[in-house]
Amino acid sequence: MSRKAFDDFDGFAKDYRHIHNENIKCSGADSDYFSEQKIEEVRKNETGQSLKVLDLGCGDGNSAVFFRKYFSACEYFGLDTSKESVSLADERKLSNAAFSYYNGFDIPFSENAFDIVFIACVLHHIDSQHHEKILTEVKRVLRPCGRLYIFEHNPLNPLTRRVVKNCPFDEDAVLLTSFYTKKMLMKLEFRDVNTGYTIFFPRHRIFKGLLRLEKYLKWLPIGGQYYVRSIKGSSKTIDSYVG
Repeated sequence: MSRKAFDDFDGFAKDYRHIHNENIKCSGADSDYFSEQKIEEVRKNETGQSLKVLDLGCGDGNSAVFFRKYFSACEYFGLDTSKESVSLADERKLSNAAFSYYNGFDIPFSENAFDIVFIACVLHHIDSQHHEKILTEVKRVLRPCGRLYIFEHNPLNPLTRRVVKNCPFDEDAVLLTSFYTKKMLMKLEFRDVNTGYTIFFPRHRIFKGLLRLEKYLKWLPIGGQYYVRSIKGSSKTIDSYVG
């Protein structure tokens, strides 16, 4: 039997944060911590504030809270294939943020619409045969020199594999290596495709002194998660990009 194109999150939407928090107790942090950590990484790579952002696979809108915190002037749009999750995101009533259901393939925006597309821990829930089609659509809606951020769990990290294996909504997840993600983006002619690894140590107090070292370990491919940042556009247009 072939895998469904997308994992179904409607049944988990209302309890998603509770389930996630229970599943990651061993990390010493909660769901909000990891949502915020990703937006902090984006902030480190961006100089602008008035950005138009697409959160593809926005779920219940948790990342939107932190986009509003770190990019106060941004215009935020969240899309998800789970109607229940989108409904919960709407209940947050965040300013300058809009959430919509979509079919998972056709992004309902015009070409060159966004400065940033953010995809966090989404692709491992999508059958790999659809990855290139979805990212081609992402490329369409990015502006020239627009940036794509893909965050994923790192299958080379044993604790990550354990957490994913025991998580109810990750039952059908197929983790992607950073090499796979980077190779796919290069095939689609994204430019400046760079990988950073994060979350090397548990967040318990006993490890507090080690956390400051993580910024020096981004090159080491054993972090619990990784992100790949890439840019749309020709080398000529990228040379003229100033942030």
